[in-house]
Amino acid sequence: MAGAHARPELLASAAWLAECLGRPEVRVLDVRWRPDGTGRSEFARGHVPSATYLDWHATLSAPGPGDQGLMLAAPDRIAEALSAAGIGNGSTVVVYDDTASLYAARAWWSLRACGLESVRILNGGFGAWTGSGRPVSHAAGEHAAEHFTARAAVAVRLTTADVQALLGSPDAQLIDARSDLEFRGLQGIGGRLGHLPGAISLPAGTTTEIGTQHFLDGGALRSLLATAGVVRGRRLVCYDTLGIGAAKLAFVLTLMGHDNVAVYDGGWTEWAAHADLPLERELAGRR
Repeated sequence: MAGAHARPELLASAAWLAECLGRPEVRVLDVRWRPDGTGRSEFARGHVPSATYLDWHATLSAPGPGDQGLMLAAPDRIAEALSAAGIGNGSTVVVYDDTASLYAARAWWSLRACGLESVRILNGGFGAWTGSGRPVSHAAGEHAAEHFTARAAVAVRLTTADVQALLGSPDAQLIDARSDLEFRGLQGIGGRLGHLPGAISLPAGTTTEIGTQHFLDGGALRSLLATAGVVRGRRLVCYDTLGIGAAKLAFVLTLMGHDNVAVYDGGWTEWAAHADLPLERELAGRR
């Protein structure tokens, strides 16, 4: 079907989640987050019943070298956080946020990078749940601890050295998930502007609907990926400034059936910090 996603099992609808809340193997993580630390307060004001709040920024991530950027946390730290949330090796996890699945996708990728494959994103986030008239809970959302063993999935997480080795390779494709202006080097953060050599641009923000925050249907995503120049069969490496939009783009590519997708952990923040690493930048006024 033209409008279908290649891997629909990576998404959870509000209806599907409502039917599965009573299953002991299903765990729901509320990963709504605010820079000022009020994400947990949002959870207290109402959340999906049986959900547990997880501060993904504090538990699934760690500062990059020199406290710059954002990196994946150590496996044992992630395993501890998931175990405390009642997530075991056989759990099916549903994650949601209220920011167009940006943080949910970062959590999805973090769990996948630690070997947990059965992870879904609630399509449309918390707004889809409340918008469908379903009840919210104010309970603490605590579960008995389970045992989770982290197993590093090295294929989905790349370092700067890994990306350097892929530059110019016909078997790999670098995909920039930032805005068009950042890709072109007309704005951005850090001392250097531009993009990785040979990268194509596919802003993560274009993969979800404005308003509903649902992911685009399969037909629209296929068109978006084709227009950007994504090539099936290549090693796809997503990056952005901090690895958040890159994780969302990695989710979309996986949702559409690409099976060799990785995130450059450290992303543009780390790459731009090294003056000896090459970059490309378009001149102002030119495309």
